[in-house]
Amino acid sequence: QVQLVESGGGLVQAGGSLRLSCVASGSIGSIYAMGWYRQAPGKQRELVADTIVGGITNYADSVKGRFTISRDNAKNTVYLQMNSLKPEDTGVYYCRKTDTYYRSYWGQGTQVTVSS
Repeated sequence: QVQLVESGGGLVQAGGSLRLSCVASGSIGSIYAMGWYRQAPGKQRELVADTIVGGITNYADSVKGRFTISRDNAKNTVYLQMNSLKPEDTGVYYCRKTDTYYRSYWGQGTQVTVSS
């Protein structure tokens, strides 16, 4: 079983930056995609960004040009660099791994709070 541990969240003022990290450990197995999702209070969990095998990346329209997802395969880590943060970026950010059988694994989440 793979374990995903997120870190890097915190409180930041609008316009600031944070970098989230997600480290995979355990039985990592095959990877089809790694991604970041977020859930704001009272809202559904939504895709922020993901990276699919072959190097394809996808971003939510609301974060394009501000957030960058990257992977370090040697460290089994995926990052989310978040710049120009806005209060509406506030939420719990979750890391997700999808394997080649399309099974999903989730981390426990890390809180990001952007103050205005």
